[in-house]
Amino acid sequence: MTMTNTAHGSWTPTVTPDELADWIGSMRTAVLLTHVKPDGDALGSTLALARAINLVRRTTGAVSAAECWYAAPLPEWAPMLMGQTKVRTIEPGQNPPGAFDPEAVIICDTGSWNQLDPFRSFIEERLERTAIIDHHLQGDAEIADHRLLDMTAAAAVQPVAAVCCRLLGVDSPAKLPVEIATPLYTGLATDTGWFRHSNVDARVMRLAADLLEAGVNHTELMELIEQNDRPSRLRLMQRALASLELVEDKHAAVMSLTTEDFRRAGAAPGESGGFVDIPRTVPTIRVVALLTEQSDAQGVFTKVSMRSKATGWNGMEPVDVNEVCKKLGGGGHARASGARIRAPLEEAKKQLLEALP
Repeated sequence: MTMTNTAHGSWTPTVTPDELADWIGSMRTAVLLTHVKPDGDALGSTLALARAINLVRRTTGAVSAAECWYAAPLPEWAPMLMGQTKVRTIEPGQNPPGAFDPEAVIICDTGSWNQLDPFRSFIEERLERTAIIDHHLQGDAEIADHRLLDMTAAAAVQPVAAVCCRLLGVDSPAKLPVEIATPLYTGLATDTGWFRHSNVDARVMRLAADLLEAGVNHTELMELIEQNDRPSRLRLMQRALASLELVEDKHAAVMSLTTEDFRRAGAAPGESGGFVDIPRTVPTIRVVALLTEQSDAQGVFTKVSMRSKATGWNGMEPVDVNEVCKKLGGGGHARASGARIRAPLEEAKKQLLEALP
């Protein structure tokens, strides 16, 4: 199937799940990509779709192998979720494999160049055969004419689940093989804070119920992802909380982690996940930011992760952190968003505070 669409100027959907599944089904080889420092939704959406593609290959011979490429670092628990799926990990400064030239490139859980930097040259040479499946409010439409976007979804695994069902010819996620249902559930659970965040709606719970019916072991996944921390994560959490600043006039909380904090804690970059949610337990705090100092080939930059409550405080309007992060060159969702500021941590903090309403 050939899909032609020239409406790449705006971040809008151009295909349905059925149309994208038909396009994928016509390809013999595929590479699944996602954003740097992949989380549960990034890993879950790519692994589930790769497994669905490979299962179609084994049963019908219509599609050849699909594999997933990830830009390190990955969560500690990632290898357990990956299982036997073919995966390549791209270390910082390393180029993607040059020998493999897939017929399809499928990007899940992002559509922004600034989150795909390690893969940019690889993607730019294959734009005409690239597709995006995403749920974020912003993206770079020129990356792919084939865009399956659901900006109302809590996680990218929701539209991915629909594509998997079409590929495998089943009418419900409850009928998916458990090896596909499990990564889908992982993405759904982690992107909703294990069903605690304001992005939980009836569609989320229906999909969760279907995936449990398919055989997902909720308790096993919860223990793998949420109860498998190294002591270094607790030491890093201690340092993050020690840096906590309350910005009372904005009802905000800001935490900072330097590269020295990671070194002293003996922690890896991925071990700060979830810290940004902790200060939201205070009723008067309506928005939280975690600033993490990092570096790459271009020098030092600061990663900003933001979360806000769905309700304001004492009659105040909720903070749309997507709008805040757009001012800083990033974006995401109204309640959860992020940005990368090409500046040292203290300068990035100043820019963040100026951007807060």
